[in-house]
Amino acid sequence: MVDTVRVRFAPSPTGALHIGGGHTALFNWLWARHTGGKFILRIEDTDRERSTQEYEETIMSGMRWLGLDWDEGPDTGGPYAPYRQSERLSLYRETADRLLREGKAYREGEAVIFKVPQGVSLAFDDVVYGQIQMLSDTLKDIVMIKSDGMPTYNYAAVVDDHAMEISHVIRGEDHISNTPKQLALYDALGWERPVFAHLPMILGKDKKKLSKRHGATSVYEYRDMGYMPDSVFNFLALLGWSPGDDLEIFSREEAAQMFDLSRVIKKPSVFDMDKLNHINQEHLKKLPPCERLALVEPFWREMGLPIDSHPREYLEASLTLLAGRGQTAREAAAYSDYFLDFGPVKERYESIEADGAQLEVLRRFNSELLALPEWNAEAMETFSREWSAANGVKMKDLAMPLRLCLTGMKVSPGVFEVAEHLGVREVRRRLEHYGVLQA
Repeated sequence: MVDTVRVRFAPSPTGALHIGGGHTALFNWLWARHTGGKFILRIEDTDRERSTQEYEETIMSGMRWLGLDWDEGPDTGGPYAPYRQSERLSLYRETADRLLREGKAYREGEAVIFKVPQGVSLAFDDVVYGQIQMLSDTLKDIVMIKSDGMPTYNYAAVVDDHAMEISHVIRGEDHISNTPKQLALYDALGWERPVFAHLPMILGKDKKKLSKRHGATSVYEYRDMGYMPDSVFNFLALLGWSPGDDLEIFSREEAAQMFDLSRVIKKPSVFDMDKLNHINQEHLKKLPPCERLALVEPFWREMGLPIDSHPREYLEASLTLLAGRGQTAREAAAYSDYFLDFGPVKERYESIEADGAQLEVLRRFNSELLALPEWNAEAMETFSREWSAANGVKMKDLAMPLRLCLTGMKVSPGVFEVAEHLGVREVRRRLEHYGVLQA
């Protein structure tokens, strides 16, 4: 066994990078980064009918989005291309020929089949699940090379993991049943076994296997929904592992420093969207204004808002004023549309509901508010409290209509902070539209 930790993520390019695959890749990456080892990407593309170049690209793009960079490939220099099993067929044939010569395999037509020895205990200590044992008598002989010349999963994985000097095989618990078959091949070839660590299953909140009925399953779908890669990374890291001390929000660098396979639990993890939303909101809050704007801007553009008519500083300040409202970039865009355009406000609120006496009060208050010599939130709030006390009007009966006129929403950041940010001219325009200023 090599001294350096070497791990691999080995997806089949038969679909996009889904949450389960992203979770496996992330735990391999964390263990490599924690130990100063190597993280390798190997594309297992021996299923000729279902494997496509397009899916391979989406898998790699999803990994890059999550920040899961790999450390080597069949070429030199970086960024590296992945290893591909379809480019390693000669290695599988050579190893199969060796087993044929040694009488440990036999041919059946064009296929090559491994003869599983009888009466052998195939036991291993899984890092997560502990001691697992199976008798070889329960296994059928293992097809290594199919009649079309392509290797099977269990065989190719063993040959590649040995050739690539993989020290730890970290993968989903659905592969536990494959491990004894692979151990039989390791032993027949006289190769040292790697350490195995099988990761817990991910379930929906109904405790059933994660599927589309629980929400998006592709990593990219979360990007398109407005989630940050750091947030999805943070969330996936907590599925089956905990850094302790009830710590939930951390960076990828902090996760790599704290991560240890010994802290992975075998209890199935629950994919809780509420928790993902909370984590994403916390990461959004921590972003520098320019980075937060970069995330939200595409959703504003999708909404058709006039972004280019506002200075970047104004847009950044608009999002800062939201003070963490919105759990995703898409939500932040929706909650802040009134800063960019009056149109959405008018769509949400056609008119202010008030009788004649109430309307007259609002008109007097708003007209005097606009006449203030200082246009800042503190001055506006002080004036409003004094005006409401002097005129026997509840503060909320002045602030809520003002909020509706400016934002079209019943909930927003402080209404006077919003008014200050919009500016006196824009506030006047909106109040005039709703007829709540004195003529």
